[in-house]
Amino acid sequence: MTIERAVAQITYKPWGSTYLQPWATAPVNDGAIGELWYQRPTAGAPESALLLKLLFTTEPLSIQVHPDDEFAQSIGLPNGKTEAWYILDAEPGAQVAVGLKRSLTPQELRISIADGSIADLVQWRPVRKDDVIFVPAGTIHAIGAGIVLAEIQQRSDATFRLFDYGRQRELHTENAVAVAERGIARHRPLLRKFSDSRTLLIASPHFIFEKIELLPNSDWVLKAPPESWILVIRGDAEIDLAHTALGDVIFADAQRINISAGADGMTALLAYVGPNAYPELLEQQYQTVPTPTAAALSYRPTL
Repeated sequence: MTIERAVAQITYKPWGSTYLQPWATAPVNDGAIGELWYQRPTAGAPESALLLKLLFTTEPLSIQVHPDDEFAQSIGLPNGKTEAWYILDAEPGAQVAVGLKRSLTPQELRISIADGSIADLVQWRPVRKDDVIFVPAGTIHAIGAGIVLAEIQQRSDATFRLFDYGRQRELHTENAVAVAERGIARHRPLLRKFSDSRTLLIASPHFIFEKIELLPNSDWVLKAPPESWILVIRGDAEIDLAHTALGDVIFADAQRINISAGADGMTALLAYVGPNAYPELLEQQYQTVPTPTAAALSYRPTL
C-alpha cells in the first residue's frame, strides 16, 4: 500500500511564467517555468501509466497533435498521448484551440503547415476557470496565453508540431498529417454527477478524471483504484494524516485512503487509470458539527 506526496519536476518553456503562486512555489531563477511534472518521490519506484502536470502560460503554445497508441508504437514509442485539461485560472480573453474550423484534405493540411495558415484554421474558443477540455489523440490543439491548467495524460511526450509562432523549433509535418483528425473536434466532455460530492469529468479508455467536493469538517474513505492522483484545488484536508492544501499532489496505490476535510472543505481533482469509473469510490463517514458558542446559544432574534 502506497500513499505519498508527489514531487514536482520543473520544465522550462519559452511560453512559461515566472509567477506560479498560489499553485506552486518552485524557484524561477533559471527562466520561465512552463510545466510542473508530478512524480513519485520514491527512488526506483515503478513508472506510472499517467502523468499529471500543471501548465503556466504567458504566450501561446505551439499548435500540435499527438499520436494514438498504434501509430506511436509503429515508430518505436511505447504509447500515444490522450490528455484532458482542467482550467485552474484564466485571464479575460484566454483561449484554447481544439480541432479545425473546417475539414481539410491531407494535402491542404500539409500546405497550411508549410505556409503557416494553420494558425488561422484552428478553432479557438474562450475558456474560464473550472472549464474542462478533452483532447483525444489525433486532435489538433493549442493552449493560449494567460492560463493555468491541470493536465492529466498518458505518460508520453510524443508531440508533433504544426506551427510554433516563429520560435525556430522543428515542425513535424509528415507525422502530423499522418495522425491528425483533419476536421471539427467532436469530443465534448459530458459531465456526470455521481453524487453531490463527486463529478465525472472525463471517461476515456486511458484514464478517468473526476472532481470531488468534500463538505467542511467531514470524514471520507476513498476506495482508491490502483494508481490514483489527487490534486487539491480548493480548501485543505488531512489525507491519511498528511496535511494537504492548495496545489498539493498525492499519489496513491492503496485500497483505502482516509480523508478529513478542513473547516472550508476540500475540492480536488482525482485521476486514475481507465477505462471504467468506480461507482462506489467515495464514501462519507460522518460530518463534525461545530459546537455552538455561548453567544450563539443565547441569541434571540428581534421580532
